[in-house]
Amino acid sequence: MSKTKIMGHIAGADIRMLRIFKAVVTCGGFSAAESELNISRAAISIAISDLEQRLSLKLCSRGRSGFSLTEEGEQVYMATLQLLSSHQEFQRQINSIHAELKGDLDIGITDCLVTLPRMFITDSLKVLKSRGPEVNINIEMIPAIDVIKAVLDGRIQTGVAPVLTKNPNLNYIHLYDEESNLYCSREHPFFDYPDQDLTPEQVYRCDMVFPSYQQSPEVRSHFQPFNKSAQASDREGIAFLILTGCYIGYLPTHFAQKWVDKGMMRALLPQEFNFVTPYAAVTRKDLAPNLILSNFLDALQSQMAPT
Repeated sequence: MSKTKIMGHIAGADIRMLRIFKAVVTCGGFSAAESELNISRAAISIAISDLEQRLSLKLCSRGRSGFSLTEEGEQVYMATLQLLSSHQEFQRQINSIHAELKGDLDIGITDCLVTLPRMFITDSLKVLKSRGPEVNINIEMIPAIDVIKAVLDGRIQTGVAPVLTKNPNLNYIHLYDEESNLYCSREHPFFDYPDQDLTPEQVYRCDMVFPSYQQSPEVRSHFQPFNKSAQASDREGIAFLILTGCYIGYLPTHFAQKWVDKGMMRALLPQEFNFVTPYAAVTRKDLAPNLILSNFLDALQSQMAPT
């Protein structure tokens, strides 16, 4: 009877294969992972086959029915996430030993914050780069819920996202209170109506574009009375539909300002239709000390201090 091979020493080649395996699972298949990994599908297939041989396990099925993980593949994927997170944390801790700022800052940010007039994130990254010219800053633009997940699983060191609910495993640095108003475009019938000639009841009857991304219950309540007839996965998508003239929708005031200035949008009854969303920088509470992250957070907090 042949003995099952057990994976012993983990070499650099194993880490590479595991990273490829993680990307394939995250992307949902070999073809989708090509652009993510910037290698050919054939190379991906070889790496997965080599990994299966190395582990003596069948990790996934691929065929006409599509890509799917085996039961063993699911377990290996979860172990891979833990291993890669630990590997990344080891690299960060080694970097923190050095007096010099060298290494990576991995940060996740939700969309459309770049137009905020108070450039806390931009200015803090500038301070970090001035202190450590050899720091590599890696920004990933992802939905708010994915920012939180990525911070918790160690894929990124910090993130900036709306505070929907507070996770007890995270630290929060409050950054912004983002104001949103209800907008229509100049193609919309209500664009030329003075506010005094409009009633909330008239506005409620308009076709509205509804955000499909996660929001707090308080913000979600602002959408309840409206005639929701379209959806968008982010604020840019909402802007696209508002600009058709067929829909009204909520946008952050800083993001909509460029269209307002050009006479392409206006806010409808802003005293009536508005809400505020708090944004924060988040980090994991149990994260080991890290010189690069500490410098970035110090720069953020110094900007938040009253002048």
